Amino acid sequence: MRRLFIALLIVILSPTLAAAWGDTGHKVVCEIAFRIALPEVRAEIRRLMKGEEQFDFFREVCIFPDHPRTRDTEHYVNLARTAKGIDAAPCPLAPKCVLSAIESDMAVLSSSATDARKLTALKYLGHWVGDLHQPLHVSFGDDRGGNSVSTNGACSPNLHSAWDTCLVLKTVGEDPIAAASDIAKSITPALQELWTQASDPRDWANESFAISRAAATQYCVRHGDSCDQPTDDIVIDAAYIEANREVVRTQLAKAGVRLAHLLNKVLQP
Repeated sequence: MRRLFIALLIVILSPTLAAAWGDTGHKVVCEIAFRIALPEVRAEIRRLMKGEEQFDFFREVCIFPDHPRTRDTEHYVNLARTAKGIDAAPCPLAPKCVLSAIESDMAVLSSSATDARKLTALKYLGHWVGDLHQPLHVSFGDDRGGNSVSTNGACSPNLHSAWDTCLVLKTVGEDPIAAASDIAKSITPALQELWTQASDPRDWANESFAISRAAATQYCVRHGDSCDQPTDDIVIDAAYIEANREVVRTQLAKAGVRLAHLLNKVLQP
């Protein structure tokens, strides 16, 4: 009852925020990761979760950094309009970003920190990997990752929220457990190996950035080497949804597989 009361209180008091993949997407990612992780890693997650007062399951703690929003500048990484991707510096335009956040929380989980600190780092890490695979969290700061790009049609009011929530719900539905089960069926051992061959999160960020710049996303208007902001509203219609349905599904799957990969690295005894 205490956990239920706290959860209801958070829902009532928390402001509405743009959050990568929305709650449903984050839960799908972390549910997939938990299922794929090594048995001993799942056991360690359960052990750490005994200190959790708000949520009962790993998939649920992955929404924690958005309720309320904490470590705000670490949910995304911004690039220059002329950038082709992330090279040496993990955070090209800021001291901190989602890539540095992954590194710092991985370090905590790999250390001799207290269980309380490790639990907090675990909750953040699950969220960060989900963030990294939402394409508009690897994008441009002057339009706030698409928050200033208006949309109409099936998803509104802006492109960021369309990718956060609307496209996810239209692709996998509202039940994160059912969605994780359905996606997990398509994740073969060969795909797991393929998606973790490049184990540097910067490579994963560059994949997301390529989706941000892709024609089907309609976020990037090319003028020479520059990726400029669209001047007109983007229409999210049946054709847009269909063109990006598999992208959304694959990004959720990749995020789950790669999160499991990181958890196996830092939590395996």
